[in-house]
Amino acid sequence: MAAKSTAKSKSKTAAKKSPSKSSASKGKTSSSRATASKSSAKAPAKKSSGRSAAAKSNSGLMKPLQPSRELAQVVGDKPLPRTEAVSKIWTHIKKHNLQNPQNRREILADDKLEPVFGKKKVTMFEMNKLLAGHLK
Repeated sequence: MAAKSTAKSKSKTAAKKSPSKSSASKGKTSSSRATASKSSAKAPAKKSSGRSAAAKSNSGLMKPLQPSRELAQVVGDKPLPRTEAVSKIWTHIKKHNLQNPQNRREILADDKLEPVFGKKKVTMFEMNKLLAGHLK
């Protein structure tokens, strides 16, 4: 009689487990499908909004600015974007070896750059701030 009771208890446990597994797996499948459809619907919206924000911020950086007389001696007198002006300054610095050998972050101004910077020695971080006053 003990064998019959264990057989009944095994079939009851199996019967209890199988509905819970199948309902759990059904729930997971439907929720994962719903999540997949939601995420795929949201992804294109994020891409388009990110591009427009980037385009707005880049348009200001690429706006041609007129250099001052002092800066025009180094970068030229035609209007150019801020990024291009900084690039031309760095080309001048490297061409004439104007970085301090002991501290490469410092720039030693030559005769053309001293009127732009207003002093003989500036850091590369100060340089961008000082250039802003010469671009309008």
